[in-house]
Amino acid sequence: MLVMNDTVILDFDRVSFSYDSVPVLDSVSFHLHRGEFTVLVGTNGAGKTTVLKLILGLLEPSAGEIRLFGHQPATGRAKTGYVPQFADYDPTFPVTVRGVVRMGRLTPGKRRFSAEDCRAIDRALEHSGVSDLADRPYSALSGGQRRRVLVARALAAEPELLILDEPTANMDSESEARLFETLGYLKKSTTIMIVTHDTGFVSSLTDVVLCVGDRKGRAGTRDIVRHRTEPATNAPPERFGGRAARVLHNSALPDSCCGGNGTGGDR
Repeated sequence: MLVMNDTVILDFDRVSFSYDSVPVLDSVSFHLHRGEFTVLVGTNGAGKTTVLKLILGLLEPSAGEIRLFGHQPATGRAKTGYVPQFADYDPTFPVTVRGVVRMGRLTPGKRRFSAEDCRAIDRALEHSGVSDLADRPYSALSGGQRRRVLVARALAAEPELLILDEPTANMDSESEARLFETLGYLKKSTTIMIVTHDTGFVSSLTDVVLCVGDRKGRAGTRDIVRHRTEPATNAPPERFGGRAARVLHNSALPDSCCGGNGTGGDR
């Protein structure tokens, strides 16, 4: 069982980023600890995608430093599983669910799957709750089922950090409940980050909320702050399998604060 501890696996140290000459992030600092369930929230256009691309090494900061598992993101992302919001696929291509999940074990030059690869694929199918779909065509699945298959594909690589981009987009309540049941199980062994535009509520599984928004006094330049949460009494009952927490945007925690859920002083 993975226990949340003081080991920092992702560190943004005074990171700035601009598109051409337009500043987006300005000296942003935050970090994630091993074992945390983190939700990165922000309205559409707030800069979440930029942060995500910086974490994955798809963009480079114009200033500051990012360390992922102690390395540059392009190297550290080998330990990271990523579940995209959208996955392009050809619906006429005859691939099964197992075939999609096997893609998570592919590496350059690999010609055949080992016994350990097959065991990892079976574990990923089981942990994502899609073992019963293994032989079905991927194209025949519902949107929620496909999302869980993509989670399984990411898990097949046995990542230490799992990042999900807008995982509940266009998902019905039953599929959403099953997804968070899966994530609750995965939380025991994997560090998880969810990226979402929903700034009001998060799953009660959440340890840390990071909010991307305009820096005070400098509109257009984004900052990232930690927020407290509290049990939600007015969340739609179908959200997160009926287990939601409300984000307290009027309360911020210093990034040096560990533990999430508001354990620490305000700043």
